[in-house]
Order: sequence, then C-alpha cells, then structure tokens
Amino acid sequence: MQSEKVQFTKERETLLFTLYGKALNSRSPEPVLQDPWAEAAVGRIDYDFGKLNVRGYEALLIASRAKQFDLFTTEYLSAHPDATVLHLGCGLDSRVFRVDPPAGVNWFDVDYPDVIELRRRLFPERSGYTMIGSALEELGWLDGTPSDSPALVVAEGVMMYLKEEIIKNLLNAITGHFPGGQLVFDAWNQQALAAAKRRGIKGTGATFGWAIGDPEELSRFEPRLRLVKEFRTKELVAYKHMSWAMRGLVGVMDLFPALRRANRIILYAF
Repeated sequence: MQSEKVQFTKERETLLFTLYGKALNSRSPEPVLQDPWAEAAVGRIDYDFGKLNVRGYEALLIASRAKQFDLFTTEYLSAHPDATVLHLGCGLDSRVFRVDPPAGVNWFDVDYPDVIELRRRLFPERSGYTMIGSALEELGWLDGTPSDSPALVVAEGVMMYLKEEIIKNLLNAITGHFPGGQLVFDAWNQQALAAAKRRGIKGTGATFGWAIGDPEELSRFEPRLRLVKEFRTKELVAYKHMSWAMRGLVGVMDLFPALRRANRIILYAF
C-alpha cells in the first residue's frame, strides 16, 4: 500500500501526536480505545513519529479523552438517530468509524483543506458521511449542513488553539443554524494555557489562543448555550485506567479549583 507523505506545520502537526497516541494505546495489551483505523493510518503515513516521543501515560490520556467523546456521541445519537454531527477540527480522528452512527445521521468532519485531503487518502467513504475542507472561521462551510435536525457539535482538542473572536463567531453561527442540540469540548483554564505556551507540544510549533475558567463564562459569547455539566477527571473513563500515583495526583488537584479546571470536558445544550 502506498505511503502518504505529510508536511504539516504548527498546530496541524499536533494531529499526528494525537493520532500516534491513539494507535499506541490501541496496540497495548489492555487498550482503552480500540482504534484499528489509527493503527492503519500510522502505518501508511511517511513521518518520523518517534520524534514526538509519546509516552505511555500520554497515549492513555489521549485515548481516554477520545473514548469519552465517543461515549458522548453514542449516547446522543441513541436518543437522536436523525441528528447531524459536526466534528470540528477532526484531524485524523476515526470517530465516525468507531461510533458507526445510525443510517439516519448526517456526519460532517471539518478541518483545514490539507488535512481533509490527507483524510480522503487514508479513510474510506461511507453513507451519510461528508468531509469539509475549510478553516473553522470561514463560516460558509456551515451552509452545506442541514438546518432542520438536532445537532451534536464535537470539538476535541480544538478550542485551545482558536482565538476568542473566532470561537464567539463560530458558536453564534452554529446555535443560529440548528434548531437545538449539544456542544461538547475540552478546555483549559488560564493557568494551563500559560503552561502550554511555555512548554509547547513536543515535536511541533503549535500556538495556543483561548482558555476558560468558569464554564458559565461562555454565555458571554452565546446566550443560547446552557451549561449541562463540567466533568471532573474522576467521572471520566480515563480515571479507572490510571495508576495509583496518577489517581493520587488527581485527588490533590481536585481540592483546588484552578488545578481541577486545568483541563476538563464541558457539555452544553442549546
């Protein structure tokens, strides 16, 4: 099978970090995430994944986050089998294949044109599935999605790379386009954002732009959004797979709001 060369820059290259983490966990003896599509994609991409130096615990956290988003998606689609799914900043994630949505679902993966071009070479087509090559801030892409069905908007590992104005415009457009739905994403607070700016992501030149403290703050951008739940680490699928040392660290962090909210998943309805 032909190998695929990639020449991503800056934040686009981070998608290779998460792809490799999912593949490593999927290959492990007790995987959190069964992801043969990630394994196959890593095998086909001509790239030195070793330079990313993805450690075992990092692969676990990446896979656990993806699994949690899969569970949210499956739960929503079981109640709304005719829904539209917007997977924003999809990267090389294989969620549509892992979840295998019902036939009545319209699923849209959205990312930069060069990312979508690579996706088309790596992943098969399927009924009800559309890939859109566009920057998220160029909101014309939304016109190609149905406006008469409930929507699940999934943004995994995306929001922290966007600027505040882009997020505001994006949320305004989405909530105005659909009759209702849910939005789920992971977010950093200001302390985590500052640490990420200092540290960066290994092997990439990614830059970061947005953080949120109190999740109720999002109503400043879009008053139609209603907070459903801010998930603590102990409530996520990752927790039971952590070492005792990591669980102890989570317990300590839970005592301090700034640490507890450093990186978490937030669910909204609109």
